[in-house]
Formats: sequence, C-alpha cells, structure tokens
Amino acid sequence: MRHFRAPRWLPGGHLQTIWPALYGKRVHGPHPVYQRERWTTPDQDFIDVDFRFSRHREAPWLVLFHGLEGSSRSHYAEAFADVAHALGWNYAVPHFRGCSGELNLAPRAYHSGDFEEIGWILTRLRERSGQPLHVVGVSLGGNALLRWAEEAGETASATVRAVAAVCSPIDLAAGGHAIGRGFNRQVYTRMFLRSMKPKALAKWKQHPGLFDRERMAAVRDLYEFDNLFTAPLHGFRNTDDYWTRASAKPWLQHIRVPALVLNARNDPFVPAASLPGVREVGPCVTLWQPPHGGHVGFPAGHLPPGHVRAMPQAVVDWLRAR
Repeated sequence: MRHFRAPRWLPGGHLQTIWPALYGKRVHGPHPVYQRERWTTPDQDFIDVDFRFSRHREAPWLVLFHGLEGSSRSHYAEAFADVAHALGWNYAVPHFRGCSGELNLAPRAYHSGDFEEIGWILTRLRERSGQPLHVVGVSLGGNALLRWAEEAGETASATVRAVAAVCSPIDLAAGGHAIGRGFNRQVYTRMFLRSMKPKALAKWKQHPGLFDRERMAAVRDLYEFDNLFTAPLHGFRNTDDYWTRASAKPWLQHIRVPALVLNARNDPFVPAASLPGVREVGPCVTLWQPPHGGHVGFPAGHLPPGHVRAMPQAVVDWLRAR
C-alpha cells in the first residue's frame, strides 16, 4: 500500500472516494450477517455492537471503529468483515452512539477524540476475547483510536496487539477546513449534514434546550455544526478547541504499541501537507502515504466496477505481522 495506485479508469481523489463507496465490490461471497448486542454504557446510555464470530473459539479478533456517520454496513466495514471471515477471525464493529439506526439516550453523541469511549469498548472486548485485539479505525474512528493509544501509553499493549488508522484526519483543523471549501463543501459536507442535522434535532427533542434549535436548522457546514453541537456537548469550548485537543497528530510520539497510519495523498478530506513525516512520529508508528486512494477508497481491478478489498487485506496483513 505504500505505493498504491488506482486503476487508470478511475483517476483523481474524488472519483477514488465516491465510486468505491457506491459501486466497488466489497466481498467475495454473500454480504456479512451480523449478530447484534446492545451494551449499557457507564453513563446508562447504550451502544450497539455487531459481531461476526469465527467457528474457532480461540481465533484472533479484529475490531473496527467506523468513520463519521458510518456503520457495520459501510463499504469498508463489509470489506474488512470479508477479510476477517476468510482468515477465520472473529470480527466486531462497535457503533458510535446514534450510528446503529437508533438514537441514543444521553445528551451527547460521539466525536473524533472520544478516546474514553474507545477505551471502555476495547476493555470489554479484551475481556471477552481472552487475548489482545487487532484494531482498525477508519477516518474519525481512526483518529479516536490513535488518541486512545496515545493516552494509554505503555498500558495499551495489555489490550491490543496493534492498531491501524485508515484515512484519518489526524489534524482535525486541516481536515475540517478542507471539507468546508469548494467541491468538498457542496458534495461531502451536504452528505454528512443530511444525516447529522436530523439526528441533532431529534436529540433536541429528547433534551429540549440542549442547544439553539433555530441556529441548528440554519447550519451549512461542519465548523458551524461542531461549534453548536459537537464541541459544547462533549466538553470543548468551541470548534477550534475541539479540533485542537482532539487531533491525534501532535501526540503520535507517545504511542507505545505498533500503529499503522495510512493516508492517501490525494484524499479530498485530508490535505497531503497536513500529514506527518517520519520525524513527527515515534518508533512504534508506521506511515503509509500512497499517492492514490482517495478517502477510504483504494479501488482495485482492471475493469469497472472494481473492488475495495486491497486496502483491508493489506492492513490486516500488517496487523497479523505484528
């Protein structure tokens, strides 16, 4: 993946982002069938976790944390499920609050630096597995996973064997400003807000007065959304404070378990100039920064529609080698 190049019939970061998500082949056989469990959180809310269990009791575990507004049905989640199934591994996708198809109960949602939630989930899965976990975080989920690894330091190895962050905006300010401009604003921002705003307004109905409802109805970009909803509901002063404190990039030297950070240099959401160099990370961190791939796209195949299994296979191979 260090030198990954997309097929010639799919040029550019935008096409390599959009086409794989909509049309790329995710699995070799049938789509995964999950078993869902509902867990009560320490604050008496809930999350839903989707499992695909191996037939072998002692099989390794692969855990995936999804991206913004993602789920176990996201194209990358199903592709990772297929790779895990082919290896005979157990597979788990914990949903961030409100992302499993049902609105959560508490006056909060989820965010890019939610390392305490990540830690609680991983601890519970570690107790269940009986062995350290292999963990992948995609986009937002990857930044949150790295923040957990940074905060956990030396203790992380008791819970995980290795972690991987895929296409994560580890400099949240750079990514946030990039998605708020031009084509990104017209396409991706609108796509995310199409689900995020209704959820926020439903949260207001649960907890009247939680934020300014009229201002939320007028929100047109993620900066405004985070300023009104994400930041204040999760203990940050404003968007700038949230983006600064939640970003994983400044603390990559603190990671003490094997960690892969994979970012395509043509990712529309994550400017190449914001990506870390080898001198900005600790000895446990491996950087893959291929020229192509888009945002969680990495399409492969000589002819359309192509497939999206090359990246999950490479990431899992890296985790296995650790």
